[in-house]
This record gives sequence, C-alpha cells and structure tokens, in this order.
Amino acid sequence: MRVGVAVLPEHDWPATRAIFAHLEDLGFDHAWTYDHLSWRTLRDGPWHTAVPLLTAVAASTTRLRLGTLVASPNFRHPVPFAKELMTLDAISDGRFTLGIGAGTANHDASVLGAPAWAPAERTARFAEFIELLDTLLTNPATTFAGQYYSASDARMLPGCMQRPRLPFAIAATGPRGMAVVARHAQTWVTFGDPALPEADHFAGLPRLVSMLDTTCAAIGRDPASIDRLVLTGALGPNSFDSVAEFTDAVGRYAELGFTDVVLHYPRGSEPYRGDVAMLDAIATALPALR
Repeated sequence: MRVGVAVLPEHDWPATRAIFAHLEDLGFDHAWTYDHLSWRTLRDGPWHTAVPLLTAVAASTTRLRLGTLVASPNFRHPVPFAKELMTLDAISDGRFTLGIGAGTANHDASVLGAPAWAPAERTARFAEFIELLDTLLTNPATTFAGQYYSASDARMLPGCMQRPRLPFAIAATGPRGMAVVARHAQTWVTFGDPALPEADHFAGLPRLVSMLDTTCAAIGRDPASIDRLVLTGALGPNSFDSVAEFTDAVGRYAELGFTDVVLHYPRGSEPYRGDVAMLDAIATALPALR
C-alpha cells in the first residue's frame, strides 16, 4: 500500500515549499493538490492554481510523486493543457501523475461565462478530452477534429519524460466514467459512492470496484493492470485521531484491492480539520503498511 497526502493550494509559497518538503522527509509516497480556480467555502480566501504550484514543488523536491486530485475540462482545452503537463513532467524528472475527472457544475464550470453543460454533455466532453489529451501526449504532432475539441498540427516536443506518456489517474463512479478509466487510466481514483452517506463509505466501495472490474473485462483489459486510489475525507473518513485508526482504515481499503490511500493535509478548521502532528505519527507506520 502506498500512502499520499493532498494539500489544498491555499498556503503562500514558503509554507507550501515547507509542507511538501516535510512530506518528502516523512517518507510519504506521493503528494497532491486540488485543481480548481476557487473552491466551495474557501473561495474568498487565498487559493493558488495547480500546475505552476506543482511545478515549483517539483523543482524543490527530489523523490515525491506529485499530482492533481483532480483536474477537469471545466476551464481547460487539451492542447495548452498537454503542453503544460509535458513541461511539468520534465521539471519533475518524471514524477508527475495527472489526476483528472469530469468535474461538476461548480464555480469552475461557470466562471468563463459559458452555458452550463448538461450531465450527458459533461460526460461526453470528458471522454473526448481524455482521448485528445492521450493522443497529444503520445505523439509529436496531432491533428484532431472532435465534437467538442480540435487540434491542428499541435506539436508536443520533446514529449513526456515518462513513456509512452505521463500516467493518468482518472476519477469515476458511473458506467461511462469507468469506460474512460478502462481505456486510458493507469490508476482509478475514487472518493467513494456519492449516493451513500459517509457512514456507508466502506459498504459502498465493493460495488464500484466490481463495476471497474466488469468494465475492464468487457474490453479485454486485465483489471489488475490498473492501480486503485482512494482519497479519504471527501466521502469517507475525514481525519484520523490515532495511528491505529489510520492503519485499520488502510487495512480495510487493502482488502478491497486498493493500492493507494491519500489523506488530506490537516487544516485548523473545516474542511479537513485535524492535527498536523498526526502526520508525523502516521509516517512511522508507512514501512509496515508497504
């Protein structure tokens, strides 16, 4: 089991640099940040954008795998985004993973002033976004004409440091999203079943795992070729009051076939309120969890 930490992009750069450096020193396997222009109840406070933040973190760390949890097509086009990701992959020396999902109808979806996407269009856009992003990141030149996105001789040189491209960690909970995971993902990301209350978090995960396995089998892909990452705190356990509580949760995730668990960097208030010192304690359990 690999363990990572998601840090909200709300800190100034000196604090951000110190946080990620400390996570690396503690021995966590990966570290992530949210990719929004603003976010929920924190939208009137400091909030930085993910790609330049992670680029700076990549230049100030040496071992941590870094990523977004998760980017979305809400305010992006695949061509410039692919170029940014290619560059971030190079600066990180091949330590970057793109966490990405379809997104929701939040402020990110309306900030550019465009009409809201219906659920079916959002899903279709996401599938096409991923298809074009995959093509861009695996080819030196791409021409593509889709329903929602296009590219005309888009050059992607020198290409990703990771081959054939940087890995995709794709978030999905429904059949159409799982189809995108089965086709393109190196990792499946879940927060849990959004239709269930927090108390039923663990009970709802087997259905999602089974859906992924069935979807992979339908296209002839080995389900074991996809890592499984669960982000705690959104729909599951929020924070942990002891190492024993954390290791118990990790054990339950492992029994369900998960390979990676990510907890949130504790904040002084909700959301994700917790004790930062608990991270140091949890880090002592990492060798045994692996």
